Amino acid sequence: MTELKPRRSVLYMPGANERALEKAKTIPADALILDLEDAVAPDAKEAARERVCAAASSGDYGEREVTIRVNGLDTEWHDADLRAAASAGPAAVVVPKVNSAAEVHNIERALELGGAPAHTKIWAMVETPVAMLHAEEIAAASERLTVLVMGTNDLAKELHAEFVPGRGPLLGGLSLCLLAARATGKVILDGVYNDVKDLEGFEAECEQGRQYGFDGKTLIHPAQVEPCNRIFAPSEAEVDKSRRIIEAFEEAQKEGRGVVTVDGRMIENLHVDNARRVLALAEAVKN
Repeated sequence: MTELKPRRSVLYMPGANERALEKAKTIPADALILDLEDAVAPDAKEAARERVCAAASSGDYGEREVTIRVNGLDTEWHDADLRAAASAGPAAVVVPKVNSAAEVHNIERALELGGAPAHTKIWAMVETPVAMLHAEEIAAASERLTVLVMGTNDLAKELHAEFVPGRGPLLGGLSLCLLAARATGKVILDGVYNDVKDLEGFEAECEQGRQYGFDGKTLIHPAQVEPCNRIFAPSEAEVDKSRRIIEAFEEAQKEGRGVVTVDGRMIENLHVDNARRVLALAEAVKN
């Protein structure tokens, strides 16, 4: 199995705020999105671009995966953002409101023309009805695209949907994107939770996202990092059961037995594959 890169907690940090960029060096998020879009006022875009690109190329963030969110394709800042990000060489460029495979191809070409290193990937934000309906095409459009990021606030706005516990109005779109990500071998991150004071509601949404199959969640406040890391990491019980499944399966193979049971349940190859994935993730998040 290839090495898993943990992306349990992916924290947005405002690109215009130098103190926030400094603080991010101490926050135990798996990944950071240094934001040039929503978090930056129009008259601060250029200064934020310089600050964010310097931060992303500094090497000061340890094991954290550092990405840059550029302004949208239909904005006056998009092209300059892409050129600067390509030169800075972050782990990824996060692009809002990606609606088609053609847009992915244009982003990829712009990064290549800008001299982006091979390690700089594309994270596509899918946050509109048209993106939900074309999620598989978007996800499959490029090898450089490795992650889908759900934009649930914009999706709710475009659906005219209400924010309710359990996110019922959004689940159809979330499921379509999960199917697209798994069909194309891409990582997928759940959207943000808006009420930073409601940790109980936040944890419930993390649990829901994990149960659905998301790899992690995007966050808007450092206080959300610890519970997110905990919930999206395998529990001790899961790790223990995964080890027992693998041991029982391997022992049965040695003995030529075709049927294996663990805790009274029959074990097949798919359970073994899942157990190995659990152990790989547990190993990846140990530090």
